[in-house]
Amino acid sequence: MQLNIGSTDRITRIVIGLVLTALAAANILGPWAWLGVVLMATGAIGWCPPYALFGWSTCTPQSDAGAGKA
Repeated sequence: MQLNIGSTDRITRIVIGLVLTALAAANILGPWAWLGVVLMATGAIGWCPPYALFGWSTCTPQSDAGAGKA
C-alpha cells in the first residue's frame, strides 16, 4: 500500500473529519456526519481507496536527485 495522500490533504481530512464527528456526536448534524470517521482514518494512514482506484495522488513527487551517483 503506497501513500497517495499528501500532507495538506491529510491535515484537511483530519480537521474536517474531527468537525463532522463532533457535530454528529452532539446531534447537530444527522447520521451521515459520522462519515467524518472515514476522513480521519484515511488522513491518519495516508491512503485513500478511491484515489488508488483512479490512480490519483496528492503526494509530492519524489526526486531521484541522488540516484546513480557513485
